[in-house]
Amino acid sequence: MESHIERVLWSKDQISDRVSALASQISDDLSSLSPPPSVAVVGVATGAFLFLADLVRLIPVPLSVDFVRVESYGSGTESSGRPTISSDLKLDVTGKHVILVEDIVDTGSTVACLVAHMKSKGASSVSVCTFLDKPARRKVQFELVGEGKFYSGFEVGFLDSQFLNFAF
Repeated sequence: MESHIERVLWSKDQISDRVSALASQISDDLSSLSPPPSVAVVGVATGAFLFLADLVRLIPVPLSVDFVRVESYGSGTESSGRPTISSDLKLDVTGKHVILVEDIVDTGSTVACLVAHMKSKGASSVSVCTFLDKPARRKVQFELVGEGKFYSGFEVGFLDSQFLNFAF
């Protein structure tokens, strides 16, 4: 173990297994929709890009990928609670099933902002897939759109949050 790592929460194999399970669940959910939806996977840059890459490689459904950049932390580690979109999509999501891919859903402010943004752009449904979910810190509840679902890789409790000083 690296000297600067206090505790490993999940092994490489556990992470890989969980990402595979998420991809299977998403694939099954998408294939059950009739007619099959046009899918846009939208990564929240830059934190989610590795998770998104691992995830979409395992989803055998035709899809498009784009990124959106949202800022709510500024230069600190605490969310301001007022996210702003600093770089928008290039992809047209009108009529598409959008899957927002996040690294961490914490207070819910960023996800709520992005779900509303995708809805305003005409997405027919909006799902959220997050690597880590911190429901104990949720301050803003968000409502998914249409057939949207919430997919969570790992739930992090309050005590585990102190160990999450990492970058993907």
